[in-house]
Amino acid sequence: MILKCIFKHNLRSLSTQALHQVEENMPHVPVMAQEVLQYFKVAPNQLILDMTFGAGGHSRKILQSAPNVKILALDRDPTAQKYMDQLALDYPNQVVPLLGRFSDLPELLKLHNIQQNSLDGILFDYGCSSMQFDEAERGFGLSKSGPLDMRMDGGRFPDNPTAADVLASATEEELYKIIKIYGEEKQARKIARAIIETRYLFKKLSTTDELADLVDSICEDEVRFDKLQRRTHNATKTFQALRIFVNNELNEINYGLILSQRYLKIGGRLITITFHSLEDTIVKRHLLGNLIQNVANTLPLKYSSHIFSSNQEFMQEALESNWLCLHKHVIVPKLEEVEINPRSRSAKLRAAVRVK
Repeated sequence: MILKCIFKHNLRSLSTQALHQVEENMPHVPVMAQEVLQYFKVAPNQLILDMTFGAGGHSRKILQSAPNVKILALDRDPTAQKYMDQLALDYPNQVVPLLGRFSDLPELLKLHNIQQNSLDGILFDYGCSSMQFDEAERGFGLSKSGPLDMRMDGGRFPDNPTAADVLASATEEELYKIIKIYGEEKQARKIARAIIETRYLFKKLSTTDELADLVDSICEDEVRFDKLQRRTHNATKTFQALRIFVNNELNEINYGLILSQRYLKIGGRLITITFHSLEDTIVKRHLLGNLIQNVANTLPLKYSSHIFSSNQEFMQEALESNWLCLHKHVIVPKLEEVEINPRSRSAKLRAAVRVK
């Protein structure tokens, strides 16, 4: 009996080790995967939309959690296509690959005869995937030298401007606003001025190294740390700002959340994973009902202008949310997960049910 228990324990340990090994070999490790399953409460035959498929880590775990679940797999990055196709082979007739942005979703779902109010769950995992950061030629990361591209759509829309195009054509004031608003960078004014001076005195910035070195020279007296107290590069926020601007990320996030309310059933579940305050603020405002003409209000309602007045019907509608949050406080990764996957350190998960 004792030997049998030891054998079972060892077998479980080997299975866990094998699972970790598989996840380590994946190009992108899904963040807070267990929490996603916990709040989704996946049931057989459900229809779930993964709006940010990536390498399919979350989708695979959802498919493993209940029989006959169907996944609509959406991603704007063409490199995700091969992972969608592989998952579709592993789970025949259960995965529908969709290549496009959030704003392309209505047309894509129409092609597959997916109606509004028909989905049981929608998942968002915002930001860049590890695949994008790790490919030098994509220009997302500071650790690898490459062209300043940063387009999540890859080469699907060759006329869309790259990060290098933005740096070469934007005015100083425009660069300042991009870096200040989207990067929340306190040295935005100095960085914008340095970019303009470099453009006219030396040459246009075209590689990740050139931009990183320039920003670092502006902030050379600063030492910055992440939430794990590891030193971070001074250009991190500038890279974030350019990426958000080039990909129109905040508007896409806002529109994606509007679509979530349209396509989820009453009682359907929404789960979002954000990685910085700009993303999280938009999600939070949508869940609270703090919207102005379907756009997330970045200010709490208590800071709204006292001059603004409206009728009672409008105010009641504005203050009522279409969502019921499933937790009191925002969910963050466990320390064990952060140690294994440091890129999860800034993640915040929110889960809600559509109630109207």
